[in-house]
Amino acid sequence: MNVIFLSPNFPLHFYNFCNRLKALGCNVLGIGDCPYENLNNNVKSSLTEYYYVSSLEDYDQVMRATAFFTFKYGKINHIESQNEYWLQTQSRLREDFNVENGIRTAELEKVKLKSQMKKSYAKAGIKTARCLLIDTQGKAIKFAKAVGFPVIIKPDNGVGASNTYKINDLSELNNVLNKIDCQNKVNIIEEFVPGHVETFDGITDKEGNILFCTGQVMKITPLAMLSGNGENISFTTNMQKSDLLEIGAKAVKAFNVKQTFFHFEFFRLDQDKEGLGKKGEIIGLEVNMRAPGGYIPDKMNYAYDVDVYQIWAESLVFGENRSFKNYNFKRYVTHYGRGANVSYRNSAEEIRKKFFDRLLIENIPPKSISGGMGAQVFILKSQSIKELEQDGDFILAKK
Repeated sequence: MNVIFLSPNFPLHFYNFCNRLKALGCNVLGIGDCPYENLNNNVKSSLTEYYYVSSLEDYDQVMRATAFFTFKYGKINHIESQNEYWLQTQSRLREDFNVENGIRTAELEKVKLKSQMKKSYAKAGIKTARCLLIDTQGKAIKFAKAVGFPVIIKPDNGVGASNTYKINDLSELNNVLNKIDCQNKVNIIEEFVPGHVETFDGITDKEGNILFCTGQVMKITPLAMLSGNGENISFTTNMQKSDLLEIGAKAVKAFNVKQTFFHFEFFRLDQDKEGLGKKGEIIGLEVNMRAPGGYIPDKMNYAYDVDVYQIWAESLVFGENRSFKNYNFKRYVTHYGRGANVSYRNSAEEIRKKFFDRLLIENIPPKSISGGMGAQVFILKSQSIKELEQDGDFILAKK
């Protein structure tokens, strides 16, 4: 089997996807914009061959690299990246090289455009926040008055919470509308949802059956992370005991998710919201047809004692989960992200000393992705929500 993997070197831990495929006998063919001599040794050893392009944004270069691999190795079976940014490139390559597996360009809008995602959520019977594609300032103002402030404005085609605004009154709304592109319908205005984010993450086979799933509870929403001091608290949940399991499975079916990682985001209402739902209800937010970002795949592994990289690779190669068919939740795994410009009461050394037997990962993420993860990350295991909350009180305590 021949698998092309775009940008196998970023983020660094993505070599794990390639590593598992290569161990199963695949030709893993990397295309990236990092010179080969600068690649990490883990990345190099995980690839059968690597093709350097000066820019992954240049489709002609990427297409020539794919043509070279096709000539040398034969028909390409899969084109992957696990990175939201390259979904469109992947889809275009699949069409140009007749790769049967994976999303094609015609299907891309329903998983890239937030306004289109809501249609699939509705198909599954899942509520979403009311929204409007902005084509004039007048219509946006009328919508805001109808649903009430605060409201959210964000790109219809965007990743995470970047370029997202929480708007509290008419004056703020006018200021934002004057800054953004209204005529081309590239932004949406949406009613504010008073809740926290919970995710439904997993892997499907070629028929759309879920091979593995779990989720994350985000104590701080992505928007709050970016607009605040960069702190992050999120923990892995026991999905098999969550009411989100049934709802998430419906979403997977509605979005026709096949032979891929998936990452669905939902709001759980923290209070009643007129016209939307009662406290505790689940509201559809967004969907990503890729592995969840950051350290979440590793958190999933620690929480269940599995290897999600292996499950994903087996889905591509065999169409099934052969190694971890019977998996059970073992422990909570929590990501604590510290802000870049915050004075904390306890030093990193004190954290290492206090949690030496439960500290799984400590890292300083690249600045390009630290906004949603924290400037310094500690990932700990715990046996209860009370314990993980106490851990957070210590790690994030301010001076």
